[in-house]
Amino acid sequence: MLETVGLTADESEVYRLLVATGTASVQDVSGRSALDVVTARLLLRALEHKGLASVAEDSPEWFTAVPPQVALLPRLQRRFDALEQTRAAVHELVETHRRSAWARGTGEAIEIITGAAALRQHLRQLQYGAGREMMWFVKAQYVAMSPESNQEEFDALERGVLYRALYEQAYFDDPDAVDYVVKGVCAGEVARAVPLLPLRMAIADRSVAILPLAPSGTSRNPRELQAAVVRESSLLDALIALFEHHWEIGAPLRVTEEGQIGGAGTTDAASPVGEDRHLLSLMVAGMTDEAIAGQLRVSKRTVQRRIQGLMSLAGVATRMQLGWHAARRDWL
Repeated sequence: MLETVGLTADESEVYRLLVATGTASVQDVSGRSALDVVTARLLLRALEHKGLASVAEDSPEWFTAVPPQVALLPRLQRRFDALEQTRAAVHELVETHRRSAWARGTGEAIEIITGAAALRQHLRQLQYGAGREMMWFVKAQYVAMSPESNQEEFDALERGVLYRALYEQAYFDDPDAVDYVVKGVCAGEVARAVPLLPLRMAIADRSVAILPLAPSGTSRNPRELQAAVVRESSLLDALIALFEHHWEIGAPLRVTEEGQIGGAGTTDAASPVGEDRHLLSLMVAGMTDEAIAGQLRVSKRTVQRRIQGLMSLAGVATRMQLGWHAARRDWL
């Protein structure tokens, strides 16, 4: 790790050895490491030149370590100051770019990027820079970033960023989809499900959105995939309103202590319990009977029979009514 303050790996090793011994000769350093005498002497001289070691006055072959708090902390502070100056310069460039883009008209509000790799990089940067909130429309069949590769979400959640994710019904056709959702919710993601989403979208801090433009949601050639980066504008306001509308009608997805999608406790004496509650949550999430059967490891006919039982318990005639009743009675 001392490479950060300007030392090579070999210099770091020799300096650590010198700090541990206090004072050592060239022969001592050579004997305690895999270095020959000539290389050890050169590295010690390099440490002396960088102010991390001093040579004994009466013997040019003996060296004493300069204490780390004297030799390294000032170097570290200078690196930190330089990084802060660079960060300020980058932010200034960003602001300059934004102002010049606004001056050119709508070029700032909408930017078109091309290629799955570029989209993936923008999504990573979007999450890396998020400070408060991420809002996601998650459709089936990812176009640039697979769920398991999105480590940036978990990094952001650790920083305290709120993640709100809306999943459409078709997303759960993937047999691994439930596991991805469970992992995210356990990490702090707030998830809901809706029957259908109009587009894919990610919004960071209500200030910038990214959405792929392919009508079908996929592109045959990843290099031809196009996406729009939408910044502060009436269009962004409309996208945020679109998200909030679907969020209001979405069914909450919670995770039980057993690591399954399910609901919290309820005081309703007539409410479903155990696997029926789990089944109900999967149904409200929009999963097909086949997908639910796969999750519960039962037959499709069993799933249908148990859903009919839940409809009878709720006193309703359709699955849509059952979902509404479950949300109203806090069965989810």
